[in-house]
Amino acid sequence: MRDTGTLAVPLSDVDGATADRVGPKAATLAQLTRAGLPVPDGICLTADAYRRHIALAGIEDATREIARTDPFQGRRLGVSIKVALTRVEIDPDVAAALTAAHETLMRGAERGSQLAVRSSALSENTAPASFAGQFETFLGIAEPADLVTAVRACWMSVWSTRALRYMRAYDIDPAQSAMAVLIQRMIDADASGGAFSLTPDDHIILTGTWGLGTAIAQGDVVPDRYVLRRDVSVEAIEPGRKDHLVTVAGTGTRSRAVPRERIEAPCLTEREASTLGRLVLDAESALGLAVEIEWAKDAHGLWIVQARPLHLEARGETDDVWRHHPALTGQPAGIGWATGPACIVHEERDLDRVPVGSIIVTEVGGPALSVVLPRAAGVVAELGGSTSHLAALARERGIPAVLGARGATRRIPEGATVAVDGITGVVRWVL
Repeated sequence: MRDTGTLAVPLSDVDGATADRVGPKAATLAQLTRAGLPVPDGICLTADAYRRHIALAGIEDATREIARTDPFQGRRLGVSIKVALTRVEIDPDVAAALTAAHETLMRGAERGSQLAVRSSALSENTAPASFAGQFETFLGIAEPADLVTAVRACWMSVWSTRALRYMRAYDIDPAQSAMAVLIQRMIDADASGGAFSLTPDDHIILTGTWGLGTAIAQGDVVPDRYVLRRDVSVEAIEPGRKDHLVTVAGTGTRSRAVPRERIEAPCLTEREASTLGRLVLDAESALGLAVEIEWAKDAHGLWIVQARPLHLEARGETDDVWRHHPALTGQPAGIGWATGPACIVHEERDLDRVPVGSIIVTEVGGPALSVVLPRAAGVVAELGGSTSHLAALARERGIPAVLGARGATRRIPEGATVAVDGITGVVRWVL
């Protein structure tokens, strides 16, 4: 008889789905499930499964060595670890647990249903490190073989150059953590987005786009933004610029253009926004703290697909002299106020020249910018929104950011002194 009890835990098993076994991301969803909130059915492959695979690959010593080496040697070791993880067969008990999880989640599902496979590392969604956008997520998984491949890739993402650089910045030893994997029924979303349960001025903020939330997370669109009062009445709706959407396509996803008439059409009605606002407050109450959530909407209603603690910081004092200078507005990430010289980043190779204390001004606010955030005083991006991965990474570092600031790279001169207000979403500069 297979020993799968310690390897796979349903989200409904709150006593079993604890942070030390399935990671804070999955454990938080288990709490919300117990509270009766709409969370897609899921099964967590525990950290023990990952540890078994590390042991089978015979690479425990290599994993412990990375934290003691210089960054260059660490990257080389990371590559060798990823190669080793691909070469060893999956432990039979782990394979049996994955087969059982696939059968359970697909049983009774609608025709064409697929799975989402998400990382849930033990170090993820912890203070101060959210790991937003650093590990892998796979959508549109249908076949058992694809599920195994996705799980392997989640394990391997611990040792990617991006993740290792992030962990080094936070003094996290990857060998002391482990990667659990969350497998859920996938929501084939008509619309998706994020939300803050609380802002410094006591509002609820929702963001949304058509299709899957990938476009928001990667900072590829400017999402709609909804400002709600604490009684969940809608105070303001700010339509975004959602020119493309991501949708399920066979095994995986694809991007396609949004019809012109829908680009700036809100993806939620005012009633739907109020309903989602109530759901966000319910999540806040269930977890006992301010939260950031990711949501999705399909034909059955609204779903919570992720939740993490929300870091809040009061804004600093704004120097009145700045009010007389040119301004752009966008979506604030929710952290403070900063000034510095503009460094215009048009492509990834420009990141090498970002000086310490500068304001990064770029077109796409994607998580690739995380590598230079330790050197930045602030961030301004033409695309992206308050709930993107980059916004989350900026918040955890206490860096003011404004996203969705149209024309920023054209209007703000290189080297100009820029002021970024991460609470109100205003950017000003000295010509």
